[in-house]
Amino acid sequence: MAINITMPALSPTMEEGTLARWMVKPGDTISSGDVIAEIETDKATMEVEAVDEGTIAKIVVEAGTEGVKVNSVIAVLAEEGEDPDNVEAPEAATAGGSEKSDDSSNDDEEAEKPAKSEEKKAPDDKPKKSDAERTTSTGDSAQKPREAEGKDVRKELEGTSPKLADVGSGKDRIKASPLARRIAALRDIDLSTLEGSGPRGRIVKADVEAAEPRKKQAASEKKAADAPADTAKAAPDGLILPQVLDDRVYDPESYELKPLDGMRKTVAKRLTQSFMQVPHFPLNVDIKLDKLLASRADINEAAPEGVKISVNDMLIKASALALMSEPDCNASFTDKGIAYHKSAHISVAVAIDGGLITPVIRDAQTKGLATISREMRDLATRARERKLKPQEYSGGTFSISNLGMFGIKSFGSIINQPEGMILSVGAGEKRPVVDDAGEIVPATVMTVTLSCDHRVIGGAEGAKWLAAFKRYVEHPQSMLL
Repeated sequence: MAINITMPALSPTMEEGTLARWMVKPGDTISSGDVIAEIETDKATMEVEAVDEGTIAKIVVEAGTEGVKVNSVIAVLAEEGEDPDNVEAPEAATAGGSEKSDDSSNDDEEAEKPAKSEEKKAPDDKPKKSDAERTTSTGDSAQKPREAEGKDVRKELEGTSPKLADVGSGKDRIKASPLARRIAALRDIDLSTLEGSGPRGRIVKADVEAAEPRKKQAASEKKAADAPADTAKAAPDGLILPQVLDDRVYDPESYELKPLDGMRKTVAKRLTQSFMQVPHFPLNVDIKLDKLLASRADINEAAPEGVKISVNDMLIKASALALMSEPDCNASFTDKGIAYHKSAHISVAVAIDGGLITPVIRDAQTKGLATISREMRDLATRARERKLKPQEYSGGTFSISNLGMFGIKSFGSIINQPEGMILSVGAGEKRPVVDDAGEIVPATVMTVTLSCDHRVIGGAEGAKWLAAFKRYVEHPQSMLL
């Protein structure tokens, strides 16, 4: 019985990815655990391991294909004793994938009954009962066969397969699920104007729900066309994008257009959402670095070979300890209430080709500087290679962004949701300061800016955290207690 190899979900929020490279070809024999492909998401590139054994019969999705939906079939595996040449491959559906359970509900099944005759005319739209959908695994976070979760795999997959009847005939036939038709009727949407993203171009619920924003966008664009001074429009995903491609503004020959890759799209979407949805407020303070720099030099001089503590390592530790000192600041806003985290998981912004990523130092308050330094070097290296696992760049409770190495004196950052705060670190520079004796003396000073989510953290709480952070940095011995 042929086995369908499907696009795995590398993280709980992943909906699609790029099939970067195949490590196997038709005719190759594989075993469970063999690496068969590389998948790229907006954040990382990960190897995909086989769950089953057999012979690769068909490659359904070619290497380099973008926008491959999770759970869509990417290859077919022939089991022992099965002729790979006789295995039929399903149609690739990179833009649609499998439709969710909304379109396979009991209501849809009832709506399907009047169209039984159409199903008989189009047997290709039925799932083959002999095929069992099985997922692949990704590195350490292997996805187990769904039987292990106590679920009826065949029933679930039959509910998500393209088995719904097509209504109409010939050129006038519109392929749409019953649920999509009901929603379209309620919202007065003409299905013939929509392009389906489901299997074989079938219109599904998501296509209909996306139609209304597109209608509003079209009206907005028409209004913008009538008013040349309006240089912004609403993008389909809710982002506000400058209308730079208007020929009335820029000559098409005067610029080079580079399409957004997955990472840029994700960064743009998430930061726009955070900036628009989260009530940010900033707090800033100047901090003297002289004692920290002296302590760092002493530590590195006495450290064993291969250990070199950076200023950022010490700031990570100070941030974590400050969160433990002010636990009300180690929090996230949710629709059910405020989540107060019991440990300090510090996200550190790392610039990579095409965007940025925030690997996480977990339980940073419990780790020594050498451990933090070693973990940070490893995470940053693999981040730039896009080799991080999803659990290594998600789940932070607080973020640090340091642009001091570029000479930036001070700046503010957009909060990395769902975290409640982010610290922006400026450059350390020599400044004249007044000491305790009233004398003006030179000191190395940096300015930090704390951006807070006002739904979670008040001004007083943010100020207390900054005071604790400053105390740890200006008296680094306290971090060793």
